[in-house]
Amino acid sequence: MTNLNYSKHDSEIDEEDDAVIGQAFGYSVLVILVLLSTGGISVYFFWPEASPEEIRTTVIEMPELRDRMESEIPDIPFEDITEEAGIHFRHENGAAGEKLLPETMGGGCAFFDCDNDGDQDILFINSKTWTNTSNEMPARTELYLNDGTGQFREAAQEWNINLEIYGMGVACGDYDNDGNTDVYITAVGSNRLLRNTGSSFEDVTELAGVAGGEEDWSTSAGWFDYDNDGRLDLFVCNYLEWSRAFDLNQNFQLIGNERAYGRPQFFPGAFCVLYHNEGNGQFRDVSQDAGIQITNPTTEKPLGKSLGVTFDDFDADGYLDIFVSNDTVHNFLFHNQQDGTFAEISIVAGVAYDSNGNARGAMGIDSSRFRNNNDIGIAIGNFANEMTALYVSPEKSLLFNDEAISNGLGPMTRLELTFGVFFFDADLDGRLDLMTANGHLEEDINKVQSSQYYEQPPQLFWNCGPDAISEFVPLNSDKTSEEFSKRLVGRGACYADIDLDGDLDILITTTGRTPRLLRNNQDTANNWIRFELSGTDSNRNAIGAVVKIKTETETLVRRIMPTRSYLSQVELPVTIGLGTSEQIHALEILWPGGNTEEFNNLEINRTYQIAEGASKLNNAN
Repeated sequence: MTNLNYSKHDSEIDEEDDAVIGQAFGYSVLVILVLLSTGGISVYFFWPEASPEEIRTTVIEMPELRDRMESEIPDIPFEDITEEAGIHFRHENGAAGEKLLPETMGGGCAFFDCDNDGDQDILFINSKTWTNTSNEMPARTELYLNDGTGQFREAAQEWNINLEIYGMGVACGDYDNDGNTDVYITAVGSNRLLRNTGSSFEDVTELAGVAGGEEDWSTSAGWFDYDNDGRLDLFVCNYLEWSRAFDLNQNFQLIGNERAYGRPQFFPGAFCVLYHNEGNGQFRDVSQDAGIQITNPTTEKPLGKSLGVTFDDFDADGYLDIFVSNDTVHNFLFHNQQDGTFAEISIVAGVAYDSNGNARGAMGIDSSRFRNNNDIGIAIGNFANEMTALYVSPEKSLLFNDEAISNGLGPMTRLELTFGVFFFDADLDGRLDLMTANGHLEEDINKVQSSQYYEQPPQLFWNCGPDAISEFVPLNSDKTSEEFSKRLVGRGACYADIDLDGDLDILITTTGRTPRLLRNNQDTANNWIRFELSGTDSNRNAIGAVVKIKTETETLVRRIMPTRSYLSQVELPVTIGLGTSEQIHALEILWPGGNTEEFNNLEINRTYQIAEGASKLNNAN
């Protein structure tokens, strides 16, 4: 208990005690300071001298700076010869004001040798009107035969390929190994397989079992031999779960109360399909067992909204892998497990999303060894305000980085809405350039986005090489011609040497409009060599084969792969630009399935026909 009786006398005593204690504390502090000073002086003079500290230096090796050279950009003029060549096709997308999503997607095209006469013919895929009330002639698929000089005549009815369907894409391949290239056409609705008899096409869809569902919306497709059994298998992209009624019931708007085309985010996804070639004219749907049916982990519904596909051996294990570009959901990279199954590894490989982890509106696609080394690149055309992607994997590592910004491609493609995209050597200098076909979905897009236009110019990016200041440089109309750069609503795109002069010409399709056939008039004097391969143990078209050319300065590697771009197919023969090289030291062909052959004594500026196992070259010139 506290004592509250606190007197004045007690206070005086406490003050005297405090004074004594304070005085004693002061003396103590003074003594301590004297001792510390004395000890410090002693330590300074008598402590053994310390050895000087050893200073270690680390030499940091800075990355070697490449000599960033300025490149002399060549003239690569293209001439619009569409009418002159006899092409009168016009795409019908059925647009009549209802704004149905399939109307925006366009139709594909293909270069292939339909009649085995040694030149490249053209197939245009058409759509149609939504109703049959029109008195006009119905829109049909059109076939144009080449006379060998780049002049064409329409022959769809003659060849029984004048289909009236809402067509989308095309895949060309000799699935029965009879020497004639067959055609698979995708559509909104059932797809069609047309067998080439050598003089006409016969519909074998039902017999083969590859029609797909009546309500499917199939887009890009391609032939490839995924199990190396010598028979071409078939991969089909499906876009969305779509119906006309569902589309019309959505309240899509662009400006005011005007109806707009729908966004893919509002439609459910769909599974792609893989058909295995059984070898008897029939195919088996192996999609589920092969591991290509990818579901949304949250809803367990189909995830994909697939528009583009290509095939390549991304890790050089001898088996073709599958790359699928998806619209507004992540891309798919199916790694071939060599046992009939695939593992979807896009996220681990770094190709699923953009560098910020976002899915893009991906359309067309292509892959190549555009640096003439072991790096492999994948180019993907994306939606407006999304740069074209350029995923690069060093040394076939299956680990990719998007290098579109660092090599100059990305910033120059951000505004365009890109559908068709492919690598090809436009000037035959030995480096693969990049071509894109562009065009928007909405005719009135400029009313709400001042930077966007419905019609957009195609773009040609010249490959300056990895040591240049910018690896890909967009060529303006001064280099490519006004005819090349003229705006259009670009969709499908492909290439071929239509006039057999050694350089590659371009075909671009549109939606609801006429196509553009562009003849390459480059005059660089660069050399070239061209090969037409025929498999025996492997598939007859030699799809998937690799051609390696060794010159005095480098090795050029190209793969036989017609499935590139968007809804389209390029020619099967492979053209390799040689630049100023005048001598070919060796040719090596890696056939699908593993056979390897080497050849010497090749002449430049020639086309060679080579059959697997023949051990000789046939000069097609």
